[in-house]
Amino acid sequence: MTAAGSGEVVQVGIVAPSDAAEVRAAEDMGADSLWVGGHISSVNPGVEPVVWLSRLVEQTRAVQVGTAVLLLPLYPPALVAKQFADLDRASGGRLTLGVGVGGEYPQEFSALDVPLGERGRRTDEAIPLIRRLWTTESVTHPGPFFPMENVRIHPGPRRKGGPPIVVAGRQPVAMRRAAILGDGWMPYMYSPRRYRESVHRVQEFAATAGRDLAGFSWMAYVPVCVDDDPARARREVAAFLGGTYRQDFEQLAAHVAAAGTIPDVVARLGEYVDAGARHLVLLPCKRTAQHMGELLTMVAPLVRAHSVPASRAP
Repeated sequence: MTAAGSGEVVQVGIVAPSDAAEVRAAEDMGADSLWVGGHISSVNPGVEPVVWLSRLVEQTRAVQVGTAVLLLPLYPPALVAKQFADLDRASGGRLTLGVGVGGEYPQEFSALDVPLGERGRRTDEAIPLIRRLWTTESVTHPGPFFPMENVRIHPGPRRKGGPPIVVAGRQPVAMRRAAILGDGWMPYMYSPRRYRESVHRVQEFAATAGRDLAGFSWMAYVPVCVDDDPARARREVAAFLGGTYRQDFEQLAAHVAAAGTIPDVVARLGEYVDAGARHLVLLPCKRTAQHMGELLTMVAPLVRAHSVPASRAP
């Protein structure tokens, strides 16, 4: 849907539910995208992202699906290239590869023999290497992290050039990675103010590198909670995020989430649109079918209709 007063489109996706029937319901209720993510080892149980994504491809018909995110430094690029080429064909070209570097759980890096301090450099090497592998041509690469000789991944992805690669993160190094190597920017745990600042930084990095950002995806990953009691909604967000990251989110939740009544949540998400986001990925902090329905049928249509500013410049 084109936003009011603009030729640009605001899209609203959601982190996919684990139940297949709820996945189909999310698509039927008009979700623009469905997303999966996870860790190899973390404080909470979860499904490995590529396994979850393959299941999601089978459970959906036409909706965009992707990873938010795959911790790219933990995976060999040739394996990622092969998996996502196969999944892109299976999905009919509906895939997005969202990548991040992680680091909050050092034990998964040590378990996979990946030095934590190398995760950024490994990601910077892996992204263009995956794109080369998606060409279906034989690839020889000197490294330093992923040397290979005469490696050919075929058949290739459904789309020429492969799925878009969207970079997630929070720090300037991630913004630079998105600007130079990525097809989009998807920060998390950002306030609208900080999102606006990141847009400016990404644009600056791209301009310095001489890169045109036409077609670039401006995304934001936002925790959300709808409740008739705004204070209770904020507590739900703080408890959910605190259980995931083992930190106190009581104060931070008010800045990085959209919580409260439906008008409250719509207004807050509209601030991200005003700051430059055009594709919102909602992380429901109440993982129930009812809450998902409220977000997709009551919140999302109003956010899509939000008037988009004429310029994305801060």
